[in-house]
Amino acid sequence: MEVTAIIEARMKSTRLPGKNLRPILGRPMLEMLIERLKRSKLLDGIVVATTTDASDDVIEALCGKLGVGCFRGSMEDVLDRVLRAAQSVDADVIVEITGDCPLTDPGIVDQAVEFFLKNKYDYVSNVLQLTYPLGIAVQVFPVKVLEEVSRLTQDPADREHVSLYIYEHPERYALHNMESGLSEKYRDYRLTVDTPEDFALICAIFEALYPNKPAFDLADMLAFLDSNPALLELNRGIQQRSAR
Repeated sequence: MEVTAIIEARMKSTRLPGKNLRPILGRPMLEMLIERLKRSKLLDGIVVATTTDASDDVIEALCGKLGVGCFRGSMEDVLDRVLRAAQSVDADVIVEITGDCPLTDPGIVDQAVEFFLKNKYDYVSNVLQLTYPLGIAVQVFPVKVLEEVSRLTQDPADREHVSLYIYEHPERYALHNMESGLSEKYRDYRLTVDTPEDFALICAIFEALYPNKPAFDLADMLAFLDSNPALLELNRGIQQRSAR
């Protein structure tokens, strides 16, 4: 089965426009995410799903420079954009990744993909019940399931949040949630980028860990934050938006 990471990314973010190309150690945030995903052992490919808006020309150019796929589709209908991005490379399995999660851990991605491939589930993720920090999300599901969802719903929330319909219908789809085994305190950590405060924390983590260990993992991040707890105050007050 062809397993492809589909990264949702666009320049016109509502809370932090242009965040995908904001520099971390002199390189675009999206480039840092792609570099991390390329370390996965079970991904067969990476495609960035961006929009047809002219502002996203720069994202397409970056994908060309990095040698990863780029599909351009609807700004509002993210479900259709992700589905068509997967279809454009004949993928069988989608690993959904959002561009605002540059700290995505390829080891955790591989755990999710391996579990999905070895078991009979329609959807495997670590977001149904959060035991990982926010920003370490991975969701795995077949292209054929998303094709069915696309036929079944035109609800704006479903079309904006790609996998929402899948996990809101456990009577229809077999779901599995990956548990982290981490202390509960880590569940409140925000390692995603929606605001300038979030970005400041992400930069601090990359600047501390990347120069000596570019392939740093979640354990390295948590050990660093345990040693530097004041950094968590940078974005502690930021509220995550709900899908509905």
